[in-house]
Amino acid sequence: MTTLLDRPARVQEPPTRPPGRLRRLVRGPSGQAAYVRPSVFAMLVGTAFLYLWNLTASGYGNSFYAAAELAGTQSWKAWLFGSLDAGNAITVDKPPGALWVATAFARVFGFNSFTVLAPQAFMGIAAVGLLYLTVRRLAGPGAGLIAGSALALTPVAVLMFRFNNPDALLVLLMVAAAYFVVRSLEKASVRWLALAGVAIGFAFLTKMGQAFLVLPAFGLVYLIAAPTSLRRRLLHLVGALGAVVVSAGWYVALVEVWPASSRPYIGGSTNNSLLELALGYNGLGRLLGGQGNGGGGGGGNTGFGGSTGITRMFGSSFGTEISWLLPAALIALVGGLWVTRRAARTDLLRAGFVLWGGWLLVTALVFSFMSGTVHPYYAVALAPAIAGLVAMGVVVGRRARWLLAAMVLATGLWDYVLLARTPDFLPWAKYAVLTSGILGAALLLTGRRLRHATPAVVLAVALSLGLGTTAYAASTASHTHTGSIPTSGPTTTAMGGGGGMPGGSNSGGPGGSAGTPPSRSGPSSTTGTTGTSGTSGTSGSSTSGTSGSTTTGTSGSSSTSTSGSSSSGSAGSAGGSGSAGAGGMGGEASSELTALLSKTTTTWAAATSGSQSAASLELATGKSVIAIGGFSGSDDAPTLAQFKQWVAEGKIAYYISGGQGGGGGGSSAASEIQSWVTSNYTATTVGSTTVYKLTS
Repeated sequence: MTTLLDRPARVQEPPTRPPGRLRRLVRGPSGQAAYVRPSVFAMLVGTAFLYLWNLTASGYGNSFYAAAELAGTQSWKAWLFGSLDAGNAITVDKPPGALWVATAFARVFGFNSFTVLAPQAFMGIAAVGLLYLTVRRLAGPGAGLIAGSALALTPVAVLMFRFNNPDALLVLLMVAAAYFVVRSLEKASVRWLALAGVAIGFAFLTKMGQAFLVLPAFGLVYLIAAPTSLRRRLLHLVGALGAVVVSAGWYVALVEVWPASSRPYIGGSTNNSLLELALGYNGLGRLLGGQGNGGGGGGGNTGFGGSTGITRMFGSSFGTEISWLLPAALIALVGGLWVTRRAARTDLLRAGFVLWGGWLLVTALVFSFMSGTVHPYYAVALAPAIAGLVAMGVVVGRRARWLLAAMVLATGLWDYVLLARTPDFLPWAKYAVLTSGILGAALLLTGRRLRHATPAVVLAVALSLGLGTTAYAASTASHTHTGSIPTSGPTTTAMGGGGGMPGGSNSGGPGGSAGTPPSRSGPSSTTGTTGTSGTSGTSGSSTSGTSGSTTTGTSGSSSTSTSGSSSSGSAGSAGGSGSAGAGGMGGEASSELTALLSKTTTTWAAATSGSQSAASLELATGKSVIAIGGFSGSDDAPTLAQFKQWVAEGKIAYYISGGQGGGGGGSSAASEIQSWVTSNYTATTVGSTTVYKLTS
């Protein structure tokens, strides 16, 4: 009989000390390489610095959307509909999805330059993090880090994530949808796929039809790779399509059933319909072009994307925005599909090439051949797909060195061409990227396996793939950007109006201080378009907020900043002579006009032709201004009868002559209103502007 004492003593093992919270936070879960989480933190912190550093130097950025955000902080109805003015006369020419987010930020933290621009920066940081998570599930954490970094350093991404346009939220929602699709592939999850549909639906409410360009890739990859039967795959896709329709359609239905008499006119539409706006101006009009609100063609104008064709993404307009890694991405797509051709149907690596490749090809081809209005900054929608393909190509290149060698060589050669387009910008860089591309490709083809690569190979590959785009990204972040059509790189041009109070201090603006944007030093920055007549000049320095700005002609304005400086300018006090109306296309109003409108107590302080002029006046005064004709100047809103009624009710204090829409068009309503005002009211001059007082 064995007693308790007869049993051998149990050896007491020293207790294992669990890793501390800080260590777990830094290193991540067990089994994960130690470098991963610190590298992710470094990537996100670096992205935050790049996107947030000196952000308020651009003032209000795009005054058109900034004014709509200001209106949303003053009126709940303006927030709901995306009105340009708090009086709710007319909306912006896009759905209000991006404005909902940005205005919420401004309502919480106050309206100023930072709260106008920061939401887009945070969207960019989130997009980089989500892309990392997406690619990590497809090809591992190393690939995720490469993809996130490549997106963060794409010049057009730096531009748009530091600027107040809807494209920032559009990209974030599309990347989120891609993440949901990848999650759905793992277990054929209809819930994850439905979430992807919801994300795309809200992307539609951000920028309409452009959001749908990724749907073919999402549908194809799920149909190919989801681990379930074909019947279930088809049913899941139908359900996801339903999620798209519901998440986008609820708002369209809301606007359509809302009485037109109690909501603002839908800017950009021909019949005050959000559905027509989606199908016309922001739909077929963009693809096919047309007159009036049809979307218009840009022809050979650089600001409108250049001539159509298969090489448009590599041309003078789009090339330096997006194409730095585009040749490498195309090579990675072809090579990756070849290397994984014998993989199982559900293989996630091959699914990744289908996902990003479909996204890239469909979107790039549409951008290349669309005949309507297309701007180079639209190319930010290609950045996640290019980054994903390049990252996965590098991973596959570890066992197919010829693929990585081809990517490195193509990038070195093409980036040399791109850098040669701006010969005064880092003249040595084009030779460095060319040398590293040739050297890296040679070492990859002649050296041993890549896992035993020497530091020279790694350095050559990194320089080839990253030097050009990083240099342009840093240059983009160091410059201010205003107007409607900003561009990236060392020489930036913004057409279609200034942003807020360009060249002067934004302190004292409505809702809070924005800081004083310094003028640029170096290559010129042009804002606006040249008018038809007037005088022009350039000043190297300025005071009272003029910052070397010049105004030209009576219907437009052009401002050029050349190594000048600005000091002690008040928001909206400009003083450029020769400017008619509200400073032409978004130019600055005189201090006398600003003071006059700031004293008004009517629903609208004034009415003027075009949204750019109205927006600048709103930002300068904090008052509502009717933009007759909307952004393009061709909207027949408000009608003459409606305008007469508002005047009779004492809702409009002044009519300001000489404004112009962003597109330069002219509506019949605008000409009828101007004729009626000039025939019935007496003109006075305020500063350099012709003004008609409409109230007794």
